[in-house]
Amino acid sequence: MLGQRAAAVGRFWKHKRHFNSLASTGSEYSREDHEQSYYKYAYIAGAAAVGMLGVQQFMRTAKLDHAKEEKNFKKLANLPMYAQEEVKKHGKDADRIWVTYKDGVYDVTDFISMHPGGDKILLAAGAAVDPFWALYSQHKTAEVLEILEGYRIGRLDVKDVPKAEPDAFSNDPERHPALLVRNAKPFNAESPPSLLTDHFYTPNELFFVRNHLPVPDIKTEDHRLTIETMNGKTIDLSVDELKKKYKSYTIGSVIQCAGNRRADMNQYKKVQGLMWEGTAISNAEWTGVRLRDILADAGIDVFDEKIKHVHFEGCDVDPTGTPYGASIPMEKARGNEVIVAYHMNGVDIPRDHGAPLRVIVPGNVGARQVKWLRKIIVSEKESDSHWQQKDYRAFSPAVNIGDELKWDTVPSIQEYPVQCAICTPAPNTKVDRDDGTVDISGYAWSGGGRGIIRIEISVDGGETWSSCEMEQEEKQDKEHMYAWTLFRTEVKIPPGVKEFNIIAKAVDRSYNTQPETASGIWNVRGLIHNAWHRVPIIVKD
Repeated sequence: MLGQRAAAVGRFWKHKRHFNSLASTGSEYSREDHEQSYYKYAYIAGAAAVGMLGVQQFMRTAKLDHAKEEKNFKKLANLPMYAQEEVKKHGKDADRIWVTYKDGVYDVTDFISMHPGGDKILLAAGAAVDPFWALYSQHKTAEVLEILEGYRIGRLDVKDVPKAEPDAFSNDPERHPALLVRNAKPFNAESPPSLLTDHFYTPNELFFVRNHLPVPDIKTEDHRLTIETMNGKTIDLSVDELKKKYKSYTIGSVIQCAGNRRADMNQYKKVQGLMWEGTAISNAEWTGVRLRDILADAGIDVFDEKIKHVHFEGCDVDPTGTPYGASIPMEKARGNEVIVAYHMNGVDIPRDHGAPLRVIVPGNVGARQVKWLRKIIVSEKESDSHWQQKDYRAFSPAVNIGDELKWDTVPSIQEYPVQCAICTPAPNTKVDRDDGTVDISGYAWSGGGRGIIRIEISVDGGETWSSCEMEQEEKQDKEHMYAWTLFRTEVKIPPGVKEFNIIAKAVDRSYNTQPETASGIWNVRGLIHNAWHRVPIIVKD
């Protein structure tokens, strides 16, 4: 009996900590919402606990919990205090690397090799991470802070504690309220699934947003695009010159985040990264000039065998002034489809999507389609950018969270594998058995211009399949299909079941199809997840 009572009280305090962790993520709950929700819950749970255990037992447990917190506080108070001068001695070239966060001092030496952003942490070596976390606020979660506390070695002298950083995102543009926000700063949001298949080309306002840093505010008339050759020669172009000097082209093309459907993979086995669900993907018509025309005009031979890669740099920069960057192979860069775009769905590209210029690399992962484009460089090697070298690479399932990530053992992601997902109905939708059928809609797409040749649906666990009606871009053929395929169909509600899964999968022009589960494609970063998409449905009588 006492064991049951102790377990009940333990659950109460566990829920209290859960509410605290939700509030600290800042993702979907405001502090005010958190406090209201928590105290409402605490009142109910507390009353139940009192009824079970009696007031005396409840208060005794509360005192024990308070004593534990007080013990932790005393433990921190007993840690040594360091001045900033001492911390500075433990920079990136030291044997042990220290950083500070608020009033804490942390030895992160062993953490760096295990974390995808380890090299970014080195930028703060011997100093405060606060300015960096002001930009990468996704780190300010209960889980990350708990991990960080495991590396605490001391306290920072109060006179050296950094002042609160100004909000680097205060000048970000306004966004449509229908977007599903996955991270507020930097802003990352999915398109609403219920609206995504209403338009073949996604309205700009509903196009998913993937930002790594604050959104630059660029005056189009002042913006210059620099092209740099192998011998260091450069040419500069204004946006107006770009439009007048080169022939314009329009192409329908998908942009999909490499982490799309990461949340699905996380359900199979825990992964690292922003928990995108199934709509970190959108489709637009882009207008601009061919990249190869710009390169040729700069005197660059796009068939020169010495030139292996083309680099892109954006105007979005971190606290050190380092821009977001990426690169693609020259073989791709000289293709007809790759453009430097200035229009999105017939209007100037919006700020969130790269105004005034964005490189569009149809068929490739979104991370290579650099926004706010300011520089193009041809090179013998790939971009040295963090996002090319230390992210957007899919490791073997044998590499687990906590293992050292050997980035040079896997290539950077370029083309995306075949993908398919259901947008409607939503998971756990309740349907009436008397309706007889369920309407379905969704999207499919494959990288490299490989068109979708069929989309198949199952409601019996994959035992049998039916094909879907498909909507595709008529101006593109199956060998050069860069826009997505939308599908719609209806399925019969299986007899005698109270719930069932709708499963969708696609097949592309090369007859690539999707794996049944994440088992063989799981990777620590949760990238390019494309297992069968399953949507659970509840049947009401």
